[in-house]
Amino acid sequence: MADGPIILFDAECVLCSANARFVLRHDRTGLFRLASIQGAAGAAMARAHGLDPRDPVSLLVVDGAGVRRDSDAILFIYENLGWPWRLAAIFRLVPSSLRDPLYRWVARNRYRLFGKRAICWVAPPEYRSRILP
Repeated sequence: MADGPIILFDAECVLCSANARFVLRHDRTGLFRLASIQGAAGAAMARAHGLDPRDPVSLLVVDGAGVRRDSDAILFIYENLGWPWRLAAIFRLVPSSLRDPLYRWVARNRYRLFGKRAICWVAPPEYRSRILP
């Protein structure tokens, strides 16, 4: 398994699970690993970085001792997926003080806007090596 950044995501959230599938499909170098915030490893990492796994209000990217959250986490992911997804870097021109409130509004309303799964999303077999338990 790679030692790259770990994306902590809400596997009950339809939008978050769709983003996880997108990352797995488009991360050609296998840089990212993923962990469901509802899983043991993801919940422990979330708590270690001040996020309540029972009420995840942000996607986190844990990279070594550092952590990215909110819009910075999303932009970091897309910037590292390669062409054409790295074009998302253009949004860095917008200050995080403007990006993050929009991100947080979507995060707070994600179940109402996109839906909530009754059970957590499970990665297809070909990607299981990149998913933490």
